[in-house]
Order: sequence, then structure tokens, then C-alpha cells
Amino acid sequence: MDDGDLGMLAGTLHKTMTAAATAETPNVEDALNDLGWRDMLDEIPTEATALVFRLLGETGTHAAVLNDVMLQAAGHSGGGTVPLPVTGGRWVLWERGEGGGSAIDAELPIRPATAGDQLPLAAGRRALGWWLVGSSRAMLALARRHALDRVQFGRPIASFQAVRHRLAETLVAIEGAEATLMAADDDLGCLLAKAAAGQAALAAAKHCQQVMGGIGFTAEHDLHRHIKRVMVLDGLPG
Repeated sequence: MDDGDLGMLAGTLHKTMTAAATAETPNVEDALNDLGWRDMLDEIPTEATALVFRLLGETGTHAAVLNDVMLQAAGHSGGGTVPLPVTGGRWVLWERGEGGGSAIDAELPIRPATAGDQLPLAAGRRALGWWLVGSSRAMLALARRHALDRVQFGRPIASFQAVRHRLAETLVAIEGAEATLMAADDDLGCLLAKAAAGQAALAAAKHCQQVMGGIGFTAEHDLHRHIKRVMVLDGLPG
């Protein structure tokens, strides 16, 4: 698949996921399956994982497709669920469906589970790394728009050096994490890439919150949804 085909696929996925997220009864996973998500995962696993999980972050949506990545890496068919290790020696189950369950991010259908079989973690870590990068870019876009729109002392706060430094540091962290993910091709590489993506996401959350000030704390603004999302994703899978 060449760059042109990937570009068209990315555009289709973005439209589909955005439409599914804004529907009265959102179901991003069904929309992805209609587009042939599992076939893509079998045929172009690296490209499909990067596209889908990055767009999950950028659009602020969610789906239990991490299960498919973990099962495919272990040589099993998708469609099921598997216990996932999480930081602290615990295990969780990312259930199929749209119901909430996570204590931090109530939108995610995650609940505690008993320990399961140790599946290959590299593919799951790379997928989560792309999701973290996508969420980081979403936070940066929100902060950049706020900095351009918010006026103090007669000019946009985007013109202030302190604000520009925070946005620049966020972008550098994201670009570095994305480069690490693109180079990851073994267990150690995926582990380091996931760690870099987690650090970039936490840096983005901190800097973007500082740029946005009080509005970033409000429940009406989308920033808090991305911050909660990366806090959960950063702890998976172990």
C-alpha cells in the first residue's frame, strides 16, 4: 500500500470515527469492523495499527480494538477479550461495548479482572503508543486554538514567549515519540516507544493545561477527557 492509498484510508477512517463518535448511539468499534478493521490488521498490521490508534486519540473516541491487536499478535482470531496487565501488578478487562467502567475515565469499558495468560506485549504497547500520540496531538490542537483566540493586554496569548515555549516543548515531545514508534520493530523498541509516548502525553497534558488556564479545568471543555484518557492508557499494558 503506497502513501496515496494510506492517505485515502486515513481520510476514510477519520470521517467514519468522527461520525460514529457524534452519533446519538456511538459505536466506533462497529464502524471500524464495517470498514474491515480485522482484515486490515491481518494484511497491513503495522500501518493499520498506527492509523486506527492514532485517530482514536485525535478524535477522542474509543473502541476495544486493543484486544484484537493482542490476540492477532498471539496468533488468535480477533473479536474476543483478553485480560491486560496494568501498572501495579493488576489486571483489567477491556470489554466489548460502549458502557463505562474505569474509575479515572468513566467512558472506557474497563473493569478489574483476574490474571490471565501472558500474551506478547510488543504489539499492544506499540498500538497504545500511537493512541497516546494521537491524544497528545488533540490536546496540543486545543491549546493552540485557545492561545490564538484568547486575548490579553490587547494581543493573543500565542504571542507571549512563555506560552509559545510550552507549545513548542509539547510538539517536540510528540514528534520524538512518533519517531520512536516508527522505528520500533522488536520487544525492546516497542517498550521504549510506549514509554516515550507516555512521557510525551503527560508532558502535553501538563503544558496544555497551563496554556489553557482555568477553562482547561472545566467539565464542559474537552481537555479533561484527553487527560483522563492518557492517564489510563499510560498504565497499560503493565
